[in-house]
Amino acid sequence: MNLQAIKAIYRFEMARWFRTLVGSLATPVISTSLYFVVFGSAIGSRMQPVAHVSYGAFIVPGLIMMALLTQSISNASFGIYMPRFAGTIFEILSAPVSAVELVLGYVGAAASKSLMIGLVILATSTLFTPLHIDHPLAMIAFLVLISMAFSLFGFLIGLWADGFEQLQIIPALFVTPLTFLGGAFYPIETLPPLWRTVSLFNPVVYLVSGFRWTFFSVADVSVGWSLAFTFVFLAVCLGIIAWALKTGWRLKN
Repeated sequence: MNLQAIKAIYRFEMARWFRTLVGSLATPVISTSLYFVVFGSAIGSRMQPVAHVSYGAFIVPGLIMMALLTQSISNASFGIYMPRFAGTIFEILSAPVSAVELVLGYVGAAASKSLMIGLVILATSTLFTPLHIDHPLAMIAFLVLISMAFSLFGFLIGLWADGFEQLQIIPALFVTPLTFLGGAFYPIETLPPLWRTVSLFNPVVYLVSGFRWTFFSVADVSVGWSLAFTFVFLAVCLGIIAWALKTGWRLKN
């Protein structure tokens, strides 16, 4: 394992992010604050507690998850797309860097950025509502697993994209809508039976539900199903990336 290669890619990606650190962190902080002003204060003050949890606190896991998914995909896709766009990917491919080391460097950096943003949003949330995390170690584990899984997914999008516009297609058309419909701002048990059943086919429901359980010990679906889906999604992304790097898909042609 060429640890120096992994470290070089990781440090380069993190340095690029730190150059725009103020903007990278200010955006989620402002967005979180606005969500709390609208949902937490204006709407939440008129809503009953959900499972003995105030509505302002109830939406915190959903807000963190929404940022985690979008940031993981964005950071990872942009990280691998830029070398392809600039042509510097050929220098990386000709260097003594294996496919595993390449993925560890780019995906590790993207996941690290997402984790930092998730923790910043968590800290911002405590300014608006009191929070108590029932299972802090499980919460950290979910953060790491989901950021890694969706950073791998973002890496795939970065390999697939032919232009900057395509980098935004999947997050804008699929990930964000699925997050809003995945119980980020409401428990799916409040939906009519038909739509509750339909929601169970939304993969984001399992992510939000498992993550919310780590905070309040309440969940829409079993925590086991949440973990199972996360591991399956991670394994599928790893398998596709392994095939893509082995065949040189979108890298060597």
